[in-house]
Amino acid sequence: MTGAGARPFVIAVDGPSAAGKGTLARRLAAHYGFAFLETGLLYRAVGWRLLAGGQDPADPKAAVAAATQITMADLDDAALRREDVAQAASKVAAIPEVRRQLLGLQRDFAARPTLPDGRPAPGIVLDGRDIGTVVCPDADVKIFVTASVEERARRRYKELLERGENAIYSRVLQDMKDRDNRDSGRVVSPMVPAADALVIDSTALDADAAFAAAVELVDERRGRVD
Repeated sequence: MTGAGARPFVIAVDGPSAAGKGTLARRLAAHYGFAFLETGLLYRAVGWRLLAGGQDPADPKAAVAAATQITMADLDDAALRREDVAQAASKVAAIPEVRRQLLGLQRDFAARPTLPDGRPAPGIVLDGRDIGTVVCPDADVKIFVTASVEERARRRYKELLERGENAIYSRVLQDMKDRDNRDSGRVVSPMVPAADALVIDSTALDADAAFAAAVELVDERRGRVD
């Protein structure tokens, strides 16, 4: 849907950490000329603000106060990619009031997506953990990317080493299990596939095959609404 006044075409890509959803989401956005939003960066921005201020990411009062100060401009900070910030993000994401505070930002951007140059985008790809179930339950396409926790830990371990960070595989694996438990077990917006989502298991799947499967679904749905 690209006509004047048309609702943006929304693609929701959810899944656990290091499953490959970010790579797929960015590739889909580039392929279709859509805007892209990595929603997890909002929670990382909250976590980083707390860590930088010497506060506990698990403290609801401090986390909510930090969340009220977050804007889209905060998502460009390179520090958000740090592993300690990722762990802090998982803790603040389990706080219901933080999720409610950031929900509006996500929905506003999804309703009026813009490209990096400021032009309105005909559609948007949102990468997160509850996009298809909570943020954009009416998304045109919902995809849930997963992989075994061992494979995801291996990918994250390799990524950390390539960044020059100290990492121990067993610790990365345990941290990932802990984060999965927090993300899937929280009372508000747990990480689960939407009932109508295409589930892609990337454990042994080639990235091109995953992309092809996603494109096939998107093209089918776009054909219905164009």
